[in-house]
Amino acid sequence: MSKLWQGDLHGALNAIADDFNSSISFDHKMYKQDIEGSIAHSAMLAEVGIISHDEAAQIAAALKAIRAELENGELVFDFSAEDIHSFVEQELVKRIGDAGKKLHTARSRNDQVALDLRLYLRDEADEIIVLLQELLKVLVQKAEEYSELVMPGYTHLQRAQPVNFGHHLTAYSMSFCRDIERLRDCRRRINRSPLGAGALAGTGFPIDRKMTAELLGCEEVCMNSMDAVSDRDYCVELASCLALIMSHLSRFSEELILWSSWEFKFITLSDSFTTGSSIMPQKKNPDMAELTRGKTGRVYGNLMSLLTVLKGLPLAYNKDMQEDKEAIFDSCKTVKDCLKVFAPMLDSMTAHADNMLRAAQKGFINATDLADYLTAKGMPFRDAYRVSGDIVALCIKENKVLEELPLEKYLEFSDMFAEDLFEAIDLVNCCSKRTSLGGAAPSALKAQLEYIKEFI
Repeated sequence: MSKLWQGDLHGALNAIADDFNSSISFDHKMYKQDIEGSIAHSAMLAEVGIISHDEAAQIAAALKAIRAELENGELVFDFSAEDIHSFVEQELVKRIGDAGKKLHTARSRNDQVALDLRLYLRDEADEIIVLLQELLKVLVQKAEEYSELVMPGYTHLQRAQPVNFGHHLTAYSMSFCRDIERLRDCRRRINRSPLGAGALAGTGFPIDRKMTAELLGCEEVCMNSMDAVSDRDYCVELASCLALIMSHLSRFSEELILWSSWEFKFITLSDSFTTGSSIMPQKKNPDMAELTRGKTGRVYGNLMSLLTVLKGLPLAYNKDMQEDKEAIFDSCKTVKDCLKVFAPMLDSMTAHADNMLRAAQKGFINATDLADYLTAKGMPFRDAYRVSGDIVALCIKENKVLEELPLEKYLEFSDMFAEDLFEAIDLVNCCSKRTSLGGAAPSALKAQLEYIKEFI
C-alpha cells in the first residue's frame, strides 16, 4: 500500500522499518473518531468554498458507509496500512475517487491524529465516569444496608474507634466522587479541537476552525497551532486521573482481601468473584480483588511512560508521540475492566455482623469512651485516661472485654463508676454518639449518603 507521505521519496521502506513505524495495530481503535473528524472537516471545506457541497456529501456518505461496514464486519482493517488515517483515506478514495483525494486539503496527519486522540479519550472519560457512578450506586445501597453494623475502625492497622460498616464503605465513595470530579475537569481540557493546526503552522486556506470544533462537540479550539499538534499533556492528565482511580480501587481491594480472610472473616465474597485452588479444596481466593490490586502497577507505569516520552521533545510534532496511544489506551481499558468487575463483586458481598462486633469488643475501641465517661463525671482527662488503661490491662489479663467486666471490678478503680457506665461503653451507643458532620453515627451517615446521591 502506498504511503500518504511518499512525496519525493521513491525507495521502498525496509520491511522491518515499515512494521516498526506502523501504528494501525493499536490506533485502529480510533476509527470512529477519525471518520467523525473527517466528516466535520469535509463539511467545513464545503461551507467555506474549498470543495463543493456535492463532494462533501459524497465524502460523508462514503465515510459513514465505511464506519457501518467496519462495525458490522463487512469491512476489515488492512493492517498493512501505516495507520488508521491512511486506511480510511485510501478506502475512501477507492470508493469515490478524486472527491476523496480532496478530503485532506488544509489538514495534516499531525492535527488529524491529535483530534482523533482527543475525541477518543473524551469518549473513554465519559464511559469511565458512568462506570464510577454505577459503583457509587452500589456503595450507597451497601452503606444503607450496613448503616448500623458496628465494626472496628483502624489506624496503623490497629483497632482504634468504633465505626459502622456503612461509614467505612462511604469513605471510599467520597474518593470515587473526587475521581469523577477530576475526570470531568480533565475532560474540559481534552475537549478542544486541534483540527486546522495543520502540520504545525496552520494553513493559508480560509478554513473555519470554530465550525469544525462546534460540529465535533468541542468546547474550544486549541489556540496555538504548534501547541495543538505537539503536546499530549491531556493524555498525562487523564493517565494521572486513572492512576488515582486505581489507587482507590487497590486500597479497597486490600481491605476486601483482608476482611475476607479467616483471620478477619468480616465479609464473604460471592463464589462468582472468587476462585479455588487446584490442590487445596478448602481455598476460596479473592482473585478479582487481587488482580485489581495488581493491575494498579501497570496504570502507574503507563503514567510514567507518558511523562518520559514527552520530557525532552522539542516543538512541534515528533514520531516519539506515537508512543502515547498504547499507554493511555491500556490505562483506560484496565480501569474500565476493574470497575466492571468491582461493582458486582461488592453488590454480591455479604458482611458478618457478629464477627465485626466481636472484633470491635476485643479491640477495646470503647476505651476512649470509658475515659470520656469519667471525665464527664469530673475526673481530669489525664487521670481518666490512666484509669481506663489500667482497666483495659485487667481485661486482657482476665480475657474479658470492657462490657463483660462487672461493676464491682470497675469500682475498685474509681467510685465514680455507676450502672450507667455500661450504656456509655456500649459499642452501638459509642458509634451513634459521633454525630458531627461526616462522623460515624448512622444519623451522620445519612447526610453523607444524600450528598453522594445528589452528586451521582
